[in-house]
Amino acid sequence: MSKRILEAQSISKSFHDPVTIPILKNLTFSIDQGEFVSVTGKSGCGKSTLLYILSTMDTDYEGDLFIDGVSMKNKSEKELARVRNEKIGFVFQFHYLLNEFSVLENVMLPGIKLGRYSRMETEDRAMQKLKILGIHEQALKRPNQLSGGQKQRVAIARALINDPLIVMGDEPTGNLDKKNSEVVFDIFKELTESFNQTLLVVTHDNEFAARTHRIIEMEDGQIISA
Repeated sequence: MSKRILEAQSISKSFHDPVTIPILKNLTFSIDQGEFVSVTGKSGCGKSTLLYILSTMDTDYEGDLFIDGVSMKNKSEKELARVRNEKIGFVFQFHYLLNEFSVLENVMLPGIKLGRYSRMETEDRAMQKLKILGIHEQALKRPNQLSGGQKQRVAIARALINDPLIVMGDEPTGNLDKKNSEVVFDIFKELTESFNQTLLVVTHDNEFAARTHRIIEMEDGQIISA
């Protein structure tokens, strides 16, 4: 039986400015280890809002969120930051790499922050992730010397450095051409199939979503199919 990685229980959220507008309405679903799940729906349906809640960045909601069987409600910001760094990897539409650091150093940053391994071990682990993604030869370059597709591979390596329970992507192919979008999809597929990595990706790309294990489709703040 697969391990349950994430569970959303009756999650609702409203904005109050000045009138109350419901954004998410009573969402319940779960994600098991090794699943590659995409969240789709038109702009404004609540996808990104949901991702902020699931990633523990937004704590102003009703309902409950469990990550690795532990409720995220009533945790301090320090505790949530630890959960984000230890259990969640992030891949965004814009890679947010720091040009003052090398590719290798960028990948190492979340590992150094977590402090689980020595600097030398963290460097070795970062190099392993870059090798998995076929970009280790660029390790000593600066991000501004890389193509868009290469930068996104580095961002994925950085997301993997702490061996997270789940990698969350917010439009990870939104800034890429078709060829590089294919590369990113293939990397994600390989991560689930070869490493049993759990993935949750918010995407507008229906072709991308159609090839994931499961689609959570949203409309007007509700899940219409999962």
